[in-house]
This record gives sequence, C-alpha cells and structure tokens, in this order.
Amino acid sequence: MVQTRFLIAAVTLFACTATASAQMLPPPARPVAPKAPSPRAASCHNGASFDRFLADVKQQAVAAGVSQHTIAEASPYLVYDQGIVNRDRGQRVFGQLFTEFAGRMAAPYRMQNGQQHIKRYAAAFARAEKEYGVPPAVIAAFWGLESDFGANMGNLPTLKSLVSLAYDCRRSEMFVGETIAALKIIDRGDLHPDEMIGSWAGELGQTQFLPVHYVNYAVDYDGDGRRDLLRSPADVIGSTANYIANGLKWRRGEPWLEEIKVPANLPWEKTDLTVREPRSTWAQLGVTYPDGRPLPNDNLAASVLLPMGRFGPAFLAYPNFAAYTEWNNSLIYSTTAGYLASRIAGAAPMRKPSAPVAQLPFNELKELQQLLARAGYNVGKVDGVLGQQSRTAVKAMQIKFGLPADSWPTAELLARMRGGTAQAQPAGIVR
Repeated sequence: MVQTRFLIAAVTLFACTATASAQMLPPPARPVAPKAPSPRAASCHNGASFDRFLADVKQQAVAAGVSQHTIAEASPYLVYDQGIVNRDRGQRVFGQLFTEFAGRMAAPYRMQNGQQHIKRYAAAFARAEKEYGVPPAVIAAFWGLESDFGANMGNLPTLKSLVSLAYDCRRSEMFVGETIAALKIIDRGDLHPDEMIGSWAGELGQTQFLPVHYVNYAVDYDGDGRRDLLRSPADVIGSTANYIANGLKWRRGEPWLEEIKVPANLPWEKTDLTVREPRSTWAQLGVTYPDGRPLPNDNLAASVLLPMGRFGPAFLAYPNFAAYTEWNNSLIYSTTAGYLASRIAGAAPMRKPSAPVAQLPFNELKELQQLLARAGYNVGKVDGVLGQQSRTAVKAMQIKFGLPADSWPTAELLARMRGGTAQAQPAGIVR
C-alpha cells in the first residue's frame, strides 16, 4: 500500500492475479543471499554508495528502536536489486473499460468465494464488524482482489525490494520509512526475515499491506502472540478492518456504493465525486434504482459516479467510497472493489450498457491529454490513461464547449479540441 494506497495501478497490479483457489503454502526456505553488485551511486544521496546508504538506514532503524539483533538478522536480505528498480520505473498502466475490468475482477466465482469465506470465518468477521464497524463484505472484497484470499501474495523477498527502492531516488524517503517499518515487524516477532515474501513493491500479506501499515494497523486476532498477515485468516480480517476503520476513516453503518439509473437530462456537470447532494435531490432530478424504485427521500449525501460516462454504468458513491479511493487511487480499481463488496453483500449484478460505450484509442486519448495540457489544464502525466486529473480536465472542456459534461472523453470532444474553437480557462478553473 502507498499513501493513496498501491504503488501499482489497478490494471497493472491485478492483470496477473490468477484465479487460484489454493491456500497459502508454507514460507520458502531461507535463501542464501549472494553479494549484490554495487549499483551506481545515487545522486539523491550525495553520491553515497549503496553500502554507505545502507549503513545510514540501519542507524536510523536503531534510532527508531530496532534492536541490533534484528539488524544483524535482516542484514543478509538487505541487498540491492537493480531489477526491482527497473520494474518500478518501467511499470505500465494501460487503459481498460470499467465493465471489462469489473467483469473479470468481480466475477461470480470471486463473489461466491467471498461469501464462503465470510461463512467460514464468521466469528472473526462478526468480531471485526462489532469492533470496527466494517461490514464483512467490504473486508472480503479487498481480500479477494488483493490475493484471491491468500493464493497470490507475490514471491519476491520484501527486504530486498524495499531497500532497493529506498536507494533509488524516485521515492527514496518513503521507502526508507518502509524499510525501517519492515525491520520493526521483525523486531516485534511478527515475521522472520525469510518469511517476508511479497510483491516486488514491498507489500506483504493477504491484503497486501506496506510495512508501515502493517506496523500501525496489524492486530493479533487469533491470540497466538504474532500479527501474521501471511497465514492467519483471523489476523487478516481484524487487521484489514482496523486499517479501513482507522486508517481510511470508515463511517460505521453507512453504505458505500449503489448502482442507479440516471435520466437522459441529468445535469451532467453534477456527476462528479467532488459534488455531493442529498439523495432527495438526486431523486428530484430523476435518479432511481436500476429497477425504477425511487431513492429514499432523505438527506444522506452522495455523488453520482459515471466511470464510463453517461452511457455506461452509474452509481451513487457515498462518503464511505472515499475509503476505496484511498486504498487505491485508480478509479477503475476502487469502483470495482466497491461493486464487488456490494455483490458479496447481496446486490444484483450491474446492468449492461444498452449499446457498446466507445472508448478513444490509446494514441487519441494521449493526443487529447496533450491538447488539454496545451490549453492550460493539469492532466497529470500525458500517458494515454484516463486518470482523475484527466477526467477533471475533460469535464472542464466539455463545459466550455457546451457538451454533456460527464468526464468521458469522446471523438467529438477530440475533434473540437483539434479545431481549437474554444479557449480554455486557466488550469484548475471551471466556470
């Protein structure tokens, strides 16, 4: 997990998630760590070699309370791996329609598996809901998406990944902190260094905690004296609930995501996660449940979320949906996670669009981003991927051109932008 949760964007992170159902195997035997070749001195460390940098990290760990015994025990695993850095710098996020991604990641088998796990570990789920206020379906959805309930947690040495990314200059400070946190996990007896096997970006366990989150939110739910997120389902359930409740500020007793049906004349500029209206207001605007039932006439605030524009699926996103976007800031992933949780909780499958929703090809979406950036809008990285900043810029330009402002890039918008017939507001300003 990163602060906006994962280092790997949703599609990259989960495209390789197998549909395995096997349970977690015992930890691999202690590897023999060969002497790693010395990397080129990193400029952000004043030219210090990796060995000098590592010595400083160890001093920081001791100052943070890590014992010398733990430092010595972990040292054979604190080696540099250029391959990890290359993977981090070369990670590719590619565009995918929400319905395609959700269709695969929130497939019926994963929903059913989630329901089965809730029954199997009913006592732990009930305790977690009572203590933290997080519904079992919410926990189970993240558990299923992150590792298929422990079947796919990664196979790379965590300490090597963390210290390599710490020495690299891209996010050095963050990963120094994560490295020290990993040493604290060892120091308090939760895991041994050779048990710390996970993803290449340093996440650990069945719900893929980065070490800082492991230290801060992992709980011993099975009473064995260890916080074991690799092998203890009870610890996984309690720790995930603790993180969602206290790290992501879950609001007890409130919904998170519900599918809706939107009218053709909805004020599209209101369809944004930054715009919240009472459900009574959305009802007055013609929003209903998919089967036509009216929304409750109350003041519970919600946003209308259109992950594929006005012709795709539509949802009411409640304040608790912010926990999903904090867990992973990819809109496709967060919406899929919320949808899967609703399915595990008993919601019907979402309606399929009445007609295919057109998606701009990669090169045209990248061109649109370039045109928006040239017009003064902040689209983030020009990468052919529709992130939140790009969606915000698309909406602003749609408003400028008088098009339905549903944040979905279209061929018509691109044609207008190529023609240059409208002048954009300065970046960040929408009138």
